[in-house]
Amino acid sequence: DEGNCYAYSTNDIRHPNQPLRICYGDPTNPSYLLARYGFLDESSPATFCKIIVDNPSEELVMLGYDHSRMLFYKDGGISQEVWDVLLYQELGKQVSGSSSGHPDDEQQQQQQQEFYQAHVTGNEGLKQSYHETYFPQTLHVLRQHVDYLVNELDELGLGLEIQMDQGKDGIERHPRLPLLLRHNEFVRDTLENVQKNLDNMLY
Repeated sequence: DEGNCYAYSTNDIRHPNQPLRICYGDPTNPSYLLARYGFLDESSPATFCKIIVDNPSEELVMLGYDHSRMLFYKDGGISQEVWDVLLYQELGKQVSGSSSGHPDDEQQQQQQQEFYQAHVTGNEGLKQSYHETYFPQTLHVLRQHVDYLVNELDELGLGLEIQMDQGKDGIERHPRLPLLLRHNEFVRDTLENVQKNLDNMLY
């Protein structure tokens, strides 16, 4: 009657008389926060790299395939997990791309497993050796992915701007249009910085 609210915790509250806060989720996934809660966290230091793997294997998960770890940073940085997952996939493509049973195929499969075991056992020297050997391939794949995302955002942004140009009618029909445009600009700025970073790696 007095507007009081009583809540019960299933866990011990270690610090009594302190405010209880709700965690909205991963701070490095502003797209999720926008879709789920309807706000844009522009202070986010990074965003999910948008590399989607359906039903990732246990090996990919161990290598770091997780939306909170596969990151593009606002300054153009790329998380190590992105490179690890891409390299593992590239080694796997070279194996699955041929069914000839040639000894080279077995060697490629062995290399994929060696890379994975190097990660699991913490053999950073062997991991780095594989990254250096296959760097041109992973760089090419990652650059294609980023270019594709930028192009998709450009096309999506054009459609949103057309609706915005309809003035009040467009805003009333789609009140979140300005927020969506801001979100796309945030992600695009990050992707452009990643592009610059990748370009610098070519030289």
